[in-house]
Amino acid sequence: MPAPQVDFYVLAGSDPGQRLRFACRLVEKAWLKRHRVRVQFDVGGELEAFDQLLWTFSDRSFVPHRRTGTPDDAPPPARPHVVIADGAEADGADGDVLVNLSSAAPADIGAWSRIAEIVDADSGRRSLGRERYRAYRERGLEPATHEMGNET
Repeated sequence: MPAPQVDFYVLAGSDPGQRLRFACRLVEKAWLKRHRVRVQFDVGGELEAFDQLLWTFSDRSFVPHRRTGTPDDAPPPARPHVVIADGAEADGADGDVLVNLSSAAPADIGAWSRIAEIVDADSGRRSLGRERYRAYRERGLEPATHEMGNET
C-alpha cells in the first residue's frame, strides 16, 4: 500500500467542543464520499462525548457509526462505515481513513490511505500535535497543514 496522505487541521480556538464538532464534520464528509472511517481516541478520552455529538452535531445529517467492541448486528451492506474507538490499537480493517484524536501517532501508518489530525490551540494538545507531526516526518511522510481559523 502506498504511503498515506497525512493532513493536520489546525484550529485557532482551544475549546474541546470545537475540536470535536470539526471532527464530526470531517467524518461526515469522508463518510458521504463512501470512505470507511475510524476515529481514534485515548482511553478515558472524549469518545463518549464524540459518540453523542455524532447524533446531534447537525440537524440535517446522520452519520451511522459504532464503537469497537460492540456487536454489529447489521447485515454486511448496511454496516456503519464509521468506527469510533479508544484504547484498541487502530486497525486498518476498520477503514481507509483514520481521524486521529488520540495523543499518539498510529503505530501502523501504512494501514491507512489518509490520516487526519485535528489540533487546536490548547497548549498540551498543540505540543502533542507537534510530536505527532515530527513522528510522521521521521517515518518519511510530509504532512500537509491546513489553518482552519475558528471553524467549528
